[in-house]
Amino acid sequence: MEITRAINKNTSTPALIQMLEVIMQNYLQVGKFRFLIEKEGNYICISKYGGDIEPISVLHRACLTLNKIKLPAQLSDHSHPVLQHYDYFIPIYHKSKALAFALIGDFNTPAEMADNDLTFIQTLINVIVVALENKKLFKERLQSERFQREMELAVEVQNMLIPLKGRKEATVEIGARYLPHQNIGGDYFDFIRLNDHEFLWCIADVSGKGMSAALLMANFQASLHAWAAVEDDLTNIMDRLNQKMIGNTKGEKFITLFLAKYNERTRKLNYINAGHNATILFCKGKAITLKLGTTMIGAFDELPFLNEGEIDIEPNSLLVNYTDGLLDFEPHGTKVWDEDALIEFITTHHDLSPDKLNKALIDHLNLTIKGKPIDDITLLTLRIF
Repeated sequence: MEITRAINKNTSTPALIQMLEVIMQNYLQVGKFRFLIEKEGNYICISKYGGDIEPISVLHRACLTLNKIKLPAQLSDHSHPVLQHYDYFIPIYHKSKALAFALIGDFNTPAEMADNDLTFIQTLINVIVVALENKKLFKERLQSERFQREMELAVEVQNMLIPLKGRKEATVEIGARYLPHQNIGGDYFDFIRLNDHEFLWCIADVSGKGMSAALLMANFQASLHAWAAVEDDLTNIMDRLNQKMIGNTKGEKFITLFLAKYNERTRKLNYINAGHNATILFCKGKAITLKLGTTMIGAFDELPFLNEGEIDIEPNSLLVNYTDGLLDFEPHGTKVWDEDALIEFITTHHDLSPDKLNKALIDHLNLTIKGKPIDDITLLTLRIF
């Protein structure tokens, strides 16, 4: 009754074990006691008193010789050098799984009371084991609920960061698709109108998943918007972003990204590719990849090299930006899906609007390539008139 009341009051595990030891020593005259419970495939000793204390591994191996015994068994005549120092072995099973076992020695009880006392001890230990299992399940449920809430918050954060999927102006039309592999991914894209004749866009892949990736993404977005508002030079923006990443993550996280700025008056496109999949520019029947730039940000205190690309944009040019998840598919059949195949697809469908091109590309992956995606997929397509 004392144990049951303590369990109902959610008494801590050490306190329950202490109560068990008091009952075993003072009421049941058990002079030596070892109590081991199963944890993640191994056994840990949560109570021990009396005699020379053996290593847990020695006790575990000794009791493995008794793994077929489901009821209390006498050990005094056992041949095993460890077990012969104990009087009884008491196993606790749930169906066919061993949850715990106990060894009792120096058991000073009258012979006529032994069976009743052993049954009581087994019941008492079983109550303790069930209580510990319930504590474990409750803790796992709390962790699961906490994780679920974290994921929900991460999704909310990411939804606030991801801009509208489409946009159309007199000089540019934008289409975007974001398909997270799990509830929350590490991809990011943005479009920023700087003034009446310039705009900037970015597509990025943040290392990691979950809330940490969402928070890193939020910090990256804030830094990008802040520096884009006051800094004209893309190399300076990229250098500042790298410094911010290093300051926040100490080199433990990184971001690949493609950052570009377009001037509608001069029709000049300036860009930096920071270790990201190359943006594909299609114009006048020809496709080129925009690879010039630097390495990923957040990996080095100082970027080892930093180059800015510049290119003239012809009217009706198409720019397809994407993250690596677009090409990362589990193989299915003999169809090849790589950058060359993507360029071929864009060449064939270049006359579609950005949004329709994105849809056609996703349909192609699902219906023709049929591979299983293994990462987030993000598409940001621009048509510059």
